[in-house]
Amino acid sequence: MADLVLFGKPLFLAVQWLLTGLLVGSMYSLVALGLVVIYKASSVFNFSHGWLMLVGGLLCWAFFQDQGWPLWVSILAAFAVAVILGLLIERVTLRPLIGQPVLTTIMMTLALAQLLQGIVMLVWGANPHPLPIFADAAGLPMPPLKLPTAGFLGGDIILKVQLLWSFVVTALGFGALTLFFRFTRTGLSMRAAAEDHQLAQSVGLPVRRIFGLAWAIAAIVAAAAGIVQGAGTGLDPIAVPTMALRAFPAVLLGGLESIPGAIVGGLTIGVVETMTSGYISTSAGQELAPFLVLMLVLIIKPDGLFGQKRIERI
Repeated sequence: MADLVLFGKPLFLAVQWLLTGLLVGSMYSLVALGLVVIYKASSVFNFSHGWLMLVGGLLCWAFFQDQGWPLWVSILAAFAVAVILGLLIERVTLRPLIGQPVLTTIMMTLALAQLLQGIVMLVWGANPHPLPIFADAAGLPMPPLKLPTAGFLGGDIILKVQLLWSFVVTALGFGALTLFFRFTRTGLSMRAAAEDHQLAQSVGLPVRRIFGLAWAIAAIVAAAAGIVQGAGTGLDPIAVPTMALRAFPAVLLGGLESIPGAIVGGLTIGVVETMTSGYISTSAGQELAPFLVLMLVLIIKPDGLFGQKRIERI
């Protein structure tokens, strides 16, 4: 029987690219969730998120590799320190800017990115740090998962374990945040505060506490993303923040305030990147394709696929 093809490529390769794209996209979605949480609560787009990811991952590395703590203790300790860092960032740098122009808060998050970069270089240096979570007893990387589909697709599907775990972590994060924002008083208060800070304060909502909680949650999500990313490719001071930048199109594509949009946007960007890389086989096409998709969507729907349409009186 002749091998099945799709647009000139073997069908099993196309299916593998699709599945790999969904798994890679789940990593983008996990990064996007942290960005959306802060924007949803405080209308602040956090340009320092990538460095929060790196710090969270490096904290886990320090506890796990350097101190020899058990993995689960290292992860919980990294989350705890990330929460403290998120609360500290909000209290010291962003709370005084409540009610100030959006550009001011954007510049502050850019300054935070530079500050966190300096701290990382000072404490951990510029070299990558491996985080062998997905390794066997001998310290070797776990073999990829092979799906035997040669009988009807013409070849086997091979998937990385790290990407499968990123998909699981993203699914758990999506479920938890959706339930939190829809069915808890605190989550509903965070959504209300994002609409109008001054109005929320006038009706008695604890806006400052809400902003602090948003940064704490986003710091946990960032740390989780940094740990998963570091377990797969190592904690590189260049690669990890770059991953966050690559997730920005996912946030804009799905809508700045939408948690489901972060998931859909991330998965879409991941599939577009992987399929483009497979069919065109050039890094330039892989880099450009997500932004072309983003441009087309924003031309048709400027608020993103799931964004809230706003009408402002001039």
